[in-house]
Amino acid sequence: MGEVIAGRQTAAYDGEVVVFLIGMRVNSLIKVREWMPVFRAMGPMLRELMKDKEGGLLEFRTLPTWRGVTLIQYWESVEKLQAFANDTGRTHRPAWVEYFRNSFKSGAVGIWHETYVVPAGNTETIYGNMPLLGLGWVKSVEPVNKRTETAADRLHHRED
Repeated sequence: MGEVIAGRQTAAYDGEVVVFLIGMRVNSLIKVREWMPVFRAMGPMLRELMKDKEGGLLEFRTLPTWRGVTLIQYWESVEKLQAFANDTGRTHRPAWVEYFRNSFKSGAVGIWHETYVVPAGNTETIYGNMPLLGLGWVKSVEPVNKRTETAADRLHHRED
């Protein structure tokens, strides 16, 4: 994950951010032929996004569970997120079509996502003795100071 940054830090990122949660859940463990392609499609999508510095993905984190996986993604804009999702020449759209063609009807695997558009200045972060992650990883972190001491201060200090 990276080197621990000592003390209390807050993210230096203050622009608009799109938080995108996406995941899959295996509903029928024995129907491997139906859920394995969905699971395998995630890696190529993430590799493609990581290589494309202008594509809009800022950062992501993978959270595995015993029946699936959830990804937390941070995007520059909802437009860039939707452009990736709908581009027939990229990895997502063909995988999505394949899911609905081969796996959706049986219910062997479920997929889900949630999108949150967070206007600039409406995030609050705190990291105590942590390596870079989340919005702190996107740009960097800065030490908490008098103007950013509390959560309320951090939410409102950008207006100054």
